[in-house]
Amino acid sequence: MRPESLMMSYGYKPSLSEGSLKCPIFQTSTFVFNNAMEGKKFFEIAYGLREKDEGEELGLIYSRLNNPDLEILENRLCLWDGAEDCAVFESGMSAISTAMMEFMSPGDLLLYSKPVYGGTDHFINHFLKKLNITSVGFRAGESKETIIERVEATGLANKLRMIHIETPANPTNAVIDIELCAEIKNHFQKEEQIVLSVDNTYMGPLWQHPLKHGADIVLYSATKYIGGHSDVIAGACLGSKELMGRVKGLRTFLGNMAGPWTGWLLMRSLETLKVRMDQQATNAQKVAEFLNNHPSVEEVYYLGNTAKNGSEADKKVIAKQFESYGAMIAFDIKGGEKEAFQFLDNLKLIKLAVSLGGTESLAEHPQTMTHADVDPEDKKAMNITEKLVRLSIGVENYNDIIADINQALK
Repeated sequence: MRPESLMMSYGYKPSLSEGSLKCPIFQTSTFVFNNAMEGKKFFEIAYGLREKDEGEELGLIYSRLNNPDLEILENRLCLWDGAEDCAVFESGMSAISTAMMEFMSPGDLLLYSKPVYGGTDHFINHFLKKLNITSVGFRAGESKETIIERVEATGLANKLRMIHIETPANPTNAVIDIELCAEIKNHFQKEEQIVLSVDNTYMGPLWQHPLKHGADIVLYSATKYIGGHSDVIAGACLGSKELMGRVKGLRTFLGNMAGPWTGWLLMRSLETLKVRMDQQATNAQKVAEFLNNHPSVEEVYYLGNTAKNGSEADKKVIAKQFESYGAMIAFDIKGGEKEAFQFLDNLKLIKLAVSLGGTESLAEHPQTMTHADVDPEDKKAMNITEKLVRLSIGVENYNDIIADINQALK
């Protein structure tokens, strides 16, 4: 069965919860053992003191270690990406930062795509720097040979431990070839493992499946399309059991797992994920078509446009990697910050806010908001300018979204 058909029931047994059709909220900090020996055995497995016996499962111990709402949510998220295991966090940045700290140590090198989400950029260029982790960036369209040369120029090629990419990039919709990044990883990988991570927030988990293209782990701000209602903060990391075992181990001691209430809310959201995202993609196509022909708009950055008018390399990446053009649009307004702010202030239906992927349409100004802390020269090179506006298209009637944009552009 397809994932959308399993989001209402997968991993849940009503008989274990008094026949309740829906999984209850297990709002508890700890769980009662049947006897002392059971508690001993659970902790032996939880702390890796022994392997599970055949047919043995890790029982419930403490909600910092495991909780039914989180376990069922994680099992359901795995279905979308074809992952072996999943770890859910209290935010997308918790997922990203935990993964990076687990797979890199002081003295290591990180290769990452530009641009990335502003919070990720800050973590890489400020926090990781404090840990003596060096980073080197590359941009969409650069060749494998150029990127390899840049890594080698750092003098730390033998310390490359992680490659982190966003594709499409936030906020420009630039596309990165995951398979090309996997080839770069394989070029440098010797005895020490190099982890290729993909932030799939813009497209997932419906429209792109990075593990199928060579990624080792997939990261999400589950606040966005997975949550989908702008009412919960969460993150997720998915991959093999081996890698997720390491991520979950660090999560346990950082204590940044999601709580049962967050788990329950996200399970509810997964039931309508495909319906929501399908409608958002349909709406986005209509909005992009309108913007393409508006006299106050200079350029529209939308995957559907790139698929038609982009480079041959980008067209190939879109064809093999994406199952939709998504619901994120950015555009250059004629003028600069004054005109961009005037447009944002004139919006009525669309809200001026910096999240994305929710049922409501949102607009923001990346240069001064989500990407305010990015190096000015980098922003200029990546076309994150004062005239760039980012739109997250919601589920409203597309005629109403277009009408609001039209009146705000006048």
